[in-house]
Amino acid sequence: MGLFSDDKEPQQVIIKGKRLKCSICGHGIFIPRKAQLNTKVASLMNLDWANKSAYCYICANCSHIDWFMEEQ
Repeated sequence: MGLFSDDKEPQQVIIKGKRLKCSICGHGIFIPRKAQLNTKVASLMNLDWANKSAYCYICANCSHIDWFMEEQ
């Protein structure tokens, strides 16, 4: 996508031994991303770096996003 982004290729994702399928369209190929979970207090104090991160898988077909707290 962007010049400085860490884009990864669309891929199959395995969660707890099962292949992830999109709950909207049933597609099985996702684009992995890592997202920061910002909070108001940390943002107010410029401490966004201290917030937790989540792992996102974006459906390559319909762009629905599945979020996970642990890396798969």
